[in-house]
Amino acid sequence: MARTPQKVRSLVHEDPEMAEVLETLLERDGELRWRDVKGDVSSGQWGRLLEKDILVESDEGFEFADADGVREGLAPDDDTDDDDGPEASSWSKWDKLAAVGSIGVFLGYNIQSIQNLIGNTMNTIISPLDSILPFYIVVMVLAVLTGLYSTILQANLTDMEKMSEYQERAKDIQERMSDARERGDDAEVERLREEQMEAFGDQAGMLKEQFRPMVWIMLFTIPVFLWMYWMLGTGNVPVEERMVTLPLMGETDLNSGVLVFPAWILWYFLCSFGFSNVIRKALNIQTTPT
Repeated sequence: MARTPQKVRSLVHEDPEMAEVLETLLERDGELRWRDVKGDVSSGQWGRLLEKDILVESDEGFEFADADGVREGLAPDDDTDDDDGPEASSWSKWDKLAAVGSIGVFLGYNIQSIQNLIGNTMNTIISPLDSILPFYIVVMVLAVLTGLYSTILQANLTDMEKMSEYQERAKDIQERMSDARERGDDAEVERLREEQMEAFGDQAGMLKEQFRPMVWIMLFTIPVFLWMYWMLGTGNVPVEERMVTLPLMGETDLNSGVLVFPAWILWYFLCSFGFSNVIRKALNIQTTPT
């Protein structure tokens, strides 16, 4: 029932008269019947309430599936416009700083001084692990750790409820447009096209929601990548620690090229992809909207 307030706001946005209709129905006691309210509610409005599952069948008529949710949706809310638009996805100053930091560390791939600074700094953190494990195992461990915090960041920094709202609104417009076309209501189709154009801003909101955790993930992951790149580039990894068995390729030197990627990147992504799926299922973490 958590979606009821949003459904109510969407209906009122489409047809402002729906607010009065819902208030009228809320004032009635007991079960609701079409014959008792048809003087106040049009057949189209009644149908929309049924279609949206705001009204559901009861023993001898209909009732609100979530009356409190309907009241919440009708209540004045100074933040309603922000909640329904892409501006609600605005980043905090920390998100923006993380984006700038991600760009800064990314420059390490092309600027040797930054690469050396990040490589040496990360080496002080990772060297205890590197001293007791072969390099290819260290890469596996780093893939697990980055997969763990990436999954947690994605789950906690992405507003799944808002993403669901965007998707539900787009789906609702498509369904109403399909119905309007079936009954040959050209005026309604045209109006829905205009509403669809207005809703394109939601796509920007969805992208901002999806990219927000990415800047944090890149901020922490790029230095790890740079360390691996720096270690292999400076020859600090013995040959025997660079050998790993890859699917379909057999024993491969991590410093060699495989297709268009260095083998160590392919090894990292194989480990990260596999363990990230296990982590999501083990911790029951949702990273996509329902």
